[in-house]
Amino acid sequence: METSRIAVLGAGNTGFAIAANLALAGHDVLLWEHPDFASALDPIRDTLTIHLDGAARIGAAKLAAVTTDPAVALDFADVLLGSVPSYAQAAFAALLTPYLRAGHLLALLPGNLGTFVFRKALRAAGTEAVMVAESDTAPYVCRKTGPDRATIFGVVSGLGVGVWPSGQTNTAMTALETLFPGARAYRNALQAGLSALNPVVHPPGVLMNAGRIERSRGEFWFYEEGVTDSVVRAIAALDGERRAIGAALGMTLSPVAAAFADAGFGPMSSDLWAVINGSRMLTALRAPGSVNTRWLTEDIPYGLATWAALGDALGVPTPLMDGLIALASAALGIDFAAEARGLDALGLAGLDAGGMLDVAMGDDAEAVGDMTPGT
Repeated sequence: METSRIAVLGAGNTGFAIAANLALAGHDVLLWEHPDFASALDPIRDTLTIHLDGAARIGAAKLAAVTTDPAVALDFADVLLGSVPSYAQAAFAALLTPYLRAGHLLALLPGNLGTFVFRKALRAAGTEAVMVAESDTAPYVCRKTGPDRATIFGVVSGLGVGVWPSGQTNTAMTALETLFPGARAYRNALQAGLSALNPVVHPPGVLMNAGRIERSRGEFWFYEEGVTDSVVRAIAALDGERRAIGAALGMTLSPVAAAFADAGFGPMSSDLWAVINGSRMLTALRAPGSVNTRWLTEDIPYGLATWAALGDALGVPTPLMDGLIALASAALGIDFAAEARGLDALGLAGLDAGGMLDVAMGDDAEAVGDMTPGT
């Protein structure tokens, strides 16, 4: 599989950072954005240059091309790196699926179980031999810091990745390890989605700091000041429910403190407070400026609410997840339970644990193609 040519899908915070960092590493990088968000590409259309600062590579990164044409983007490379919000994944799948072809590797960075959205779209289209992968977190802690500029505050050194179908894990990881050194494989994409870090930390952190966020408009260090002992205890309790869902699927999920440390966010410790407060990249982040933030509007309906639905299907109680969903709904005036990405959208509705694992492994009855990788 050719990894010197990369198509980065999505020109937001992480997409800009990925495109710039990999271009500075010597790859030929095309950056694609959905036509509805074409304005994100306007500042770099003429120069094809993103200026990158921070903890990774630094400099003026020259891209090979930018485009809003999915046919052009997906013809450019075998390796496709998608970094879009979870709530945009269905729209992106509808637009991209007609152009996905045998040998493509599409990696969602991160995925939040988005692999199964693309799997469902690929099956409906009868498209064969596409590998879909997802990570448990973004590869960098980063922000867009200007129209043509991005800053990487820290690099995730242990990116966790799950691949569908799981039989293609080695092929996919060979490509991804080249781009993200230290990347490690989960058994499958379902385990990767249940290992996501944001839904465990963001909702309790934001809701328990709601007054301070609104009063200061986010002018405080979220992790360093906001993730106090009581917040850590709430996160740990929430994490216990997540791990119980994993156990019902026969998975041993890492506790949140170990997962943060394994990813390279902070020093190894069983104490999440110690991991976070020892993290140069996390303690550099300010709080969101409002409680109406993706840390709730994405991490609740596409994280906790989906996990709670899995818990319901598997007979695992999730009272804290349910409570946070209800509290966030009341605080924002949004019915997150109604807006949640349910199991039907993932192609997992009506299945027991064994059936879900069959889908995740690619061993279900609908499996198609021999998954021969591209050259």
